[in-house]
Amino acid sequence: MGSRPVAFVTGAGRGIGRAIALELARGGFDIVGNDLAEEPDLPEVKAGVEALGAAFLPAPGDIADLDCHARLLEEAVHRFRRVDVLVNNAGIAPKERLDVLETTPGSFDRVLSVNTRGTFFLAQRFARHMVEQAKMEPDTRAAIIFISPGSVYMSSPSRAESCMSKAAISQAARIFAHCLADQGVTVFEVQPGIIRTDMTAGVAEKYDALIREGLVPQKRWGRPEDVGRVVCALARGDFEYSTGMVVDVSGGMHIHRL
Repeated sequence: MGSRPVAFVTGAGRGIGRAIALELARGGFDIVGNDLAEEPDLPEVKAGVEALGAAFLPAPGDIADLDCHARLLEEAVHRFRRVDVLVNNAGIAPKERLDVLETTPGSFDRVLSVNTRGTFFLAQRFARHMVEQAKMEPDTRAAIIFISPGSVYMSSPSRAESCMSKAAISQAARIFAHCLADQGVTVFEVQPGIIRTDMTAGVAEKYDALIREGLVPQKRWGRPEDVGRVVCALARGDFEYSTGMVVDVSGGMHIHRL
């Protein structure tokens, strides 16, 4: 086992997940990068992480499939002998944006299977491992970080299932923080705002206009690296006495204004 801490990042193949993996590698972590088996960009992420002097283990798997969670953890521990940080970043949007009055059970179930159910039970499994790891190494620290976009607190009637799925995970972050507070595991929630990624490319024109009109006080799109730097600070223990903290990364979009 090396001396570097290990971070497991879900949805690491692109966008925010990729930026998180690279920032953590830059910050001294070895990386286990999870994404769907068909995600073509994991080799690029691996190359980027290794160029920063960190090790990278690809761990393909759909977190909606609860049966693969044990394998994902086992692969990480087999390679690195430990997992110090879990970043629950993976998430999906509805395949089609429909008004709340037209939301379908199929879309609802699909989105919640990843964003809520899969994320919750993956956190549960890794938390159990981290608690046991902390008992054996009481001087080390572990962290679970949930990525929950601004739809946690903002209504978007054209993607109700996405908003609801992430609001549930926001509550889960609080519950895990409470449960694990005295067991050597800190828990945080990071809430990105409008971040320029593949997922937002289809609505870029809409958000360009909204940003110009003042939706974001800092008057720019967020970058995946903005989120990655915050996650890295939380992961390395800069806020060790702030378990349960929610960090907004939205250029001030969360501020109530008159």
